[in-house]
Amino acid sequence: MVEPPGYKEHSSVRYPAVYYTHGFGGNLARIRPVAGDVYRRMTEKKMPATMWILLDESLPTGTHEFADSVNNGPWGKALTSELIPYLESRYRLDARAGARFLNGHSSGGWATLWLQVTYPEVFGGTWSTSPDSSDFHDFTGPDLYTPHANVYRRSDGSLYPLIRNDGKVVASFKDFARLEGVLGPYGGQFASFEWVFSPRGPDGRPTPMFDRVTGDVDATVVRAWEKYDIARTLEANWPALSPNLNGKIHVIVGTADTFYLDGAAHKLKAVLDRLGANAQVTFLEGRTHFDLYKADADPRGLMDQIAARMYRTWQSGSPVSKRAGRK
Repeated sequence: MVEPPGYKEHSSVRYPAVYYTHGFGGNLARIRPVAGDVYRRMTEKKMPATMWILLDESLPTGTHEFADSVNNGPWGKALTSELIPYLESRYRLDARAGARFLNGHSSGGWATLWLQVTYPEVFGGTWSTSPDSSDFHDFTGPDLYTPHANVYRRSDGSLYPLIRNDGKVVASFKDFARLEGVLGPYGGQFASFEWVFSPRGPDGRPTPMFDRVTGDVDATVVRAWEKYDIARTLEANWPALSPNLNGKIHVIVGTADTFYLDGAAHKLKAVLDRLGANAQVTFLEGRTHFDLYKADADPRGLMDQIAARMYRTWQSGSPVSKRAGRK
């Protein structure tokens, strides 16, 4: 937890909170530098005085992504019904929904987007950057809902790319899956998704979504994954969700995202546009998964902009967002 400068001196002040979480491969040790950076930026007045709560979502199975999962457990429920009430009883936090914000990148981007959509009455807005696939019609390329879907090859036989650098493909979906085969059932990104999204198999482990040898997708498993498809959830439940969710969704992704996550973001934007949602999906031209936060010469300058938007939203007492659009 990062207390804003002056927290102890201003004993009557209550602060808004940012709940921040990391991406796949992160852990508490790796997010500690974020704490120092956030405090320094607040001290230098680059960021407004806000309480930052840094959440470790790592598990031996990968990242739990704050989703309630049959395999990993009820992490979203634990956060919203146990940890947040405890923190608000222990620290001087503004306990209104409009004072609770979310920020995360990559798998952390998916986690914060998921939390906002799943618990719209709890949080006042998410700024989710480069989130993992938010629409499973584009699961970093493959459409999981296509009959006889295959994550390795397109219908013309060509391989689905998964990682690019400077416009060049450096690894395919198949290459990445083979690497995970060496790592075993723990430690890989695809295995992590299955621990979050898949039903539990007869051996007590998550049922694989796709065959690691052929790349063939198991349509039965995909049907279980559907409830974690954020775009599908929004489309199916928008009348019920919109009163508490409208104006709270902010997604930022680069047009050259290293893992092709801009594809799913475009599909999410299309769904939000079709629903007439007051949401913001921003595409930063030429930015990748790893330089998205750069603003001018500051490699983390986007964080200042996000923090300022959160603070203004808190001050106004209601969600502030432009209509979803490209800029």
